[in-house]
Amino acid sequence: MHFDNHNWMHIEAHLKTDDRVMLVLGACEQHGYLSLLTDVKIPMALADQAAHQSGVLIAPPLNFGCSPFFLDYPGTISLSLPTLLKVADDILRSLYGAGFRRVLILNGHGGNTPVKLHLEELVNELPDLQLRWYAWWTSGAVAAIAKKYGLEAEHGNWLEAFPFTTVAELPGEGKPMIDPGAAILGKGATRQLYGDGTCGGPYQTAPVVMDEMFAACLADVVNLLNFD
Repeated sequence: MHFDNHNWMHIEAHLKTDDRVMLVLGACEQHGYLSLLTDVKIPMALADQAAHQSGVLIAPPLNFGCSPFFLDYPGTISLSLPTLLKVADDILRSLYGAGFRRVLILNGHGGNTPVKLHLEELVNELPDLQLRWYAWWTSGAVAAIAKKYGLEAEHGNWLEAFPFTTVAELPGEGKPMIDPGAAILGKGATRQLYGDGTCGGPYQTAPVVMDEMFAACLADVVNLLNFD
């Protein structure tokens, strides 16, 4: 159900029966021992499974987000916030112009959160456009699972360590949680504080926990696609 498997005529024909689409907003940034594209891979995996269940199309993901705090880690590519807002706006206007009217945005990166506020202005301008926003790691299901297993969910730790995001051997020992307090840190101070890039806690957990969490998030996504 990916755009890259279709031509324009396929999309036009599909829109005659279904005006829904999923759009992933991700990032290319350091995640400790995990893939630089972790924030794309997780929501795309959810989108893939949801598409199999629902038949909803998946637009190409936005692989870059707003990550100025991690720019001292090689491999991080960051858009400025004004650029990100404009790109997201242009993508959604293009989808709207093609005929899509119901869009589920699967956000994979906390630095992209300002886009949500901007999109409230867009739906005021295009009142027949229905937008939904899902940031998987903020869901009640994830919080409940973390509490159930006594885990602290943070950037780059077990929370994001799926088999498809893990690209190196993970440390066996956990890391003390890091609290930056009220400080707004630049890229140099961020790297000095976080070291390997993770924010603390266990680097990994049991596969059964990850499977349970993925299934719960997938159920959220499928439900949001109903647009009832």
